[in-house]
Amino acid sequence: MSELLYNSTRGGETGCTASQAVLKGLAKDGGLFMPDRIPAFDFALPELKDASYQEVAYRVMRLLLTDYTEEELRACIEGAYDEKFDTPEIAPLTFADDAYYLELFHGKTIAFKDMALSILPYLMTTAAKKNGVTNKIEILTATSGDTGKAAMAGFADVPGTGIVVFYPKGGVSRFQELQMLTQKGDNTAVVSIEGNFDDAQTAVKQIFGDRAFEAELAERQVQLSSANSINIGRLVPQIVYYVHAYLELLKEEKVAEGESINVCVPTGNFGNILAGYYAKRMGLPVGKLVCASNENNVLTDFLRRGIYDRRRPFYQTMSPSMDILVSSNLERLLYHLTEDTAQVAAWMRSLTEEGSYDASMILSALRENFWAAFTSDMMTEEEIRIVYERTSYTLDTHTAVAYRVAEDYRRETGDLRPMIVLSTASPYKFGASVLQALGKDTDGLDEFTLMERLQKHSGMPIPPRLAALRTSPVRHEEICEKDGMRDAVLDFARR
Repeated sequence: MSELLYNSTRGGETGCTASQAVLKGLAKDGGLFMPDRIPAFDFALPELKDASYQEVAYRVMRLLLTDYTEEELRACIEGAYDEKFDTPEIAPLTFADDAYYLELFHGKTIAFKDMALSILPYLMTTAAKKNGVTNKIEILTATSGDTGKAAMAGFADVPGTGIVVFYPKGGVSRFQELQMLTQKGDNTAVVSIEGNFDDAQTAVKQIFGDRAFEAELAERQVQLSSANSINIGRLVPQIVYYVHAYLELLKEEKVAEGESINVCVPTGNFGNILAGYYAKRMGLPVGKLVCASNENNVLTDFLRRGIYDRRRPFYQTMSPSMDILVSSNLERLLYHLTEDTAQVAAWMRSLTEEGSYDASMILSALRENFWAAFTSDMMTEEEIRIVYERTSYTLDTHTAVAYRVAEDYRRETGDLRPMIVLSTASPYKFGASVLQALGKDTDGLDEFTLMERLQKHSGMPIPPRLAALRTSPVRHEEICEKDGMRDAVLDFARR
């Protein structure tokens, strides 16, 4: 198997190995690393229909992380996908109301980010050893809710690393916030900012591109990396669960060999659905990748018109992890559909300077692979209630967005191929919104009373890690303005 090399989407950094790309996180020119080609599966899917999640992960990830040895990669996988997940399937597939829900919330932090962030610390520390890195690796991450906790849980007390997470104050659910604020680990820090997620994400990218700051950290024997989905080490593990889900359908004879399926993904930063695109390019029989947005519907407009325009109102919704107007991973798709780094760089400059770019030249390719729509909070609530009444299955707010859009897709296109809906979080993380959707009074109730009410109503067991938050002390209380994030990173590096 020939080695894949990784290059920046903007052309300024080329020829990195997979492990080097994982360590760097973001390219020096501000671009995102992507493989110089997307490899095809070197196995027939039926061969793996009885394989464990761990074995599927190895067979898929080895094709993209080619400089990791078999021993190294298997050790990373076994360390990540173990008893920290509360189901042996790791990502079980549940059928309800004419859709297959791929439940990605059975890890430590009860959200889909665990699927990749459980393995990223192993990939990163292995990469550091492979490349002779002795500097402390400082993980710098912006979060709209789930990435922060999952990254902190993954990197907590990992030798040779530290992690700083920024999140928008008031822009995450209370459970998401508590999960971060109570996180243990002497090498962890979380800081709330006065602004939204896009403010945090933009500032993080600026910090990565600050060469003077890089030199200042180097003097302290510190180097930055990222746990956001801009890191290719986040994206590659996400491809696995698409393959795993299809294999489950094949095993249960819900699809025949080679029969295509559709997938609906709730997404804001475009990383989760991009992993599905990679899976399709590698050989998974996927028809349409259905992109589901909330009222921050910048992706819907782009995939329908080919024009990306962030100059619009920002809404705080009941699906806060999708409250994003600048979708970083879209940059990788732009490269794969053009293979023109100069054009991608020009579009990204236009987005920064003008707030928009026109990529309608690739509209036919976008429409060939993707279909997009969005829902309001009112429609999201309606979908939670309808699905529960029909099936007794309880959706979280993000999954409800996806299922509503999946229904819209079927109704508008007549395409009735099997539909996998990615279920990205436990309903308990958004208990107030879910209970309100089910017609239950939530006024004056704290998060833990809401959790108990939801358990009584739904019958779902309360995740022990959420229940434990009731008595967990708050360890992080830092707050800063968005223009103070650089200083916050430096202060942490000095510890």
